[in-house]
Amino acid sequence: MKLTHIRVQNFKSILDTGKISVGELCCLVGKNEAGKTATLTALQSIRPYGKAQTAFDVTEDYPRRFATRYDERHPKQDAVVVETWWQLSDEAFQLLVDEFGEDAITSREFTISKRYRQDGTTWTLAIDEAKAIANVVAAQRLNAAEKKVVERATTVSALIAAVKAQEAPSEKLTAISKQFSDYRKQSVICRGIDLVSDLVPKFFYTSHYDRMSGQLSAQKIAQDRQHSRVDPGDEIFLNFLRLAGTDLDELNQSPRYEELNAKCEAASADITDQIFQYWSQNKYLEVKVELNEGRPQDPPPFNSGAVARARVYNQLHRASVPFSERSAGFVWFFSFLVQFAMMRRETDNVIILLDEPGLTLHGKAQEDLLRYIEEKLLPSHQVIFSTHSPFMVPPKRLADCRVVEDVVDLKEPTRPQSLGTKITEDVMSTDKDTLFPLQGALGYSVTQSLFVGENSLLVEGPSDILYLQAFSNELERRGRKGLSAKWTMCPAGGIDNVRPFVSLFHGNHLNVAVLSDQGQGDKGKIERLRRSEVLAAERLHTVAELLDQAEADIEDLMHPDLYCKIINATYGLTGEQEITASKLAESEGAPRQVKQAEAYFRVLPAEIPEYSHYRPADWLIRNPTILEGDDADILATLERAEKVFAVYNKMLA
Repeated sequence: MKLTHIRVQNFKSILDTGKISVGELCCLVGKNEAGKTATLTALQSIRPYGKAQTAFDVTEDYPRRFATRYDERHPKQDAVVVETWWQLSDEAFQLLVDEFGEDAITSREFTISKRYRQDGTTWTLAIDEAKAIANVVAAQRLNAAEKKVVERATTVSALIAAVKAQEAPSEKLTAISKQFSDYRKQSVICRGIDLVSDLVPKFFYTSHYDRMSGQLSAQKIAQDRQHSRVDPGDEIFLNFLRLAGTDLDELNQSPRYEELNAKCEAASADITDQIFQYWSQNKYLEVKVELNEGRPQDPPPFNSGAVARARVYNQLHRASVPFSERSAGFVWFFSFLVQFAMMRRETDNVIILLDEPGLTLHGKAQEDLLRYIEEKLLPSHQVIFSTHSPFMVPPKRLADCRVVEDVVDLKEPTRPQSLGTKITEDVMSTDKDTLFPLQGALGYSVTQSLFVGENSLLVEGPSDILYLQAFSNELERRGRKGLSAKWTMCPAGGIDNVRPFVSLFHGNHLNVAVLSDQGQGDKGKIERLRRSEVLAAERLHTVAELLDQAEADIEDLMHPDLYCKIINATYGLTGEQEITASKLAESEGAPRQVKQAEAYFRVLPAEIPEYSHYRPADWLIRNPTILEGDDADILATLERAEKVFAVYNKMLA
């Protein structure tokens, strides 16, 4: 049974979210106070797991600015709070077909909604009552006289009345009447609801505030239960004890501590093992739960009776601390796994609602949690969660993200009007603060995928990649050694960016090397980079070093004559404007050819475009035949390129 759409109205900050689609995963992204929590709590209330349904309260839940106008705004019937659209599973569909006939089921879609001042929910099932009656009647194989009694009955009430009107109804008519009379409220729809209700998932809701208590007093819990006021953190601890195979009564009735401790140790180990499949922050932690008697010196209520205490042991430091003093992120993750494990013991038929999960987790731990959701939860459950963290936005599933905004109408700036919380499937929201988590997630994903190979060669920019690729292709065409295909070239944007790049991707265990340009003033930067040891010195080279020059760019691999031919072809320079090696050398005192070309272009007529590093490289990659000759300038260029490639290919050996 799948939830396909949701809509929340008239609740807290929400006037109307609009109808939005929901898939296997739905990520509600929005800034603080946007209405994410209100959306999830309203949704949970329609079919809460582990809780009795409660009615919405107009005073507490209805948008406060309209509370005094409730009856005016909803004069005919109470306001709808939440609507949900579902798709019948094959099992549920077959139950309805067996009861009413296939042609009576006009659609697999059905809805469940809830209003104010209403304890239950309202369902709509696409069942044609007249056809359902006709199918039941047909199954009884009535004779002509019996058919005449019910032939005009298109509703259950009409059929029952028609049979009752008979002085001595036949056995078959009585059976038909009894079948429909036994339906709840004598309704085909109610009967359909009763058939499929248990197959419709409930909503399992948890928030980042739901954390297990660090210790539990059996006596206090017994008293709290009598008054129905057990703290949520204590309830999670009780769930842990249930997972361990014990309970409150066993703790209170002179427990055998060795046996109970053994059970708790087993449960602790099981949950801990689950955590460390998806907890990369610290692998040396272990959760231990111990049972003992409260001591008089302890603070009440932990100074008497059976007391259960959770502690986190650090194997590296060989010390333990109370569970509640551990990082909030670890405590939340452990608590969530306890709740989830307990829920799975009872049923798998739930939709999981997570309100700001992992809010207290480090960015990497949030990434681990997202992986847990995708690998452990999604195969069996639909998951809807809210976040404002870029690390909790699934970058490969942006289509599953929904933007949550508290929209303000500014048509009249002096009188802004709140339109309430809106949820949209268009992630290109106009509010930059709302967009931030999506932008952050996408940016992080892009940077993490810049290195698409195990062996990454950082170069200055895109033009370097094109030049090197063109030279490598020509060398390979001639049967010589080009740059190994194992290298993936990536533009770093300059020597200043190398250290941040390498540091950023250090955790990816990549083989990184650098080929950098070297201009005036870069020598000191290069030396500082080498001293930082962010990567081995032999993996960092400059074009200047490899050519034994004081300064050099990637363009200096080319013989001046070849470089001039490429520039002339790129810009269509002819006659007096045509550039030559001698003009190039005379244009600028600097030894770098690219600087000489820039200086030459500055004295050309205004209609000639400014020199671009990229355009000649782009022309070369599109016109590689210029490298196919055996002129001295081509051979010299390929010889230089081959020596550079040999240096980097050797790093792969």
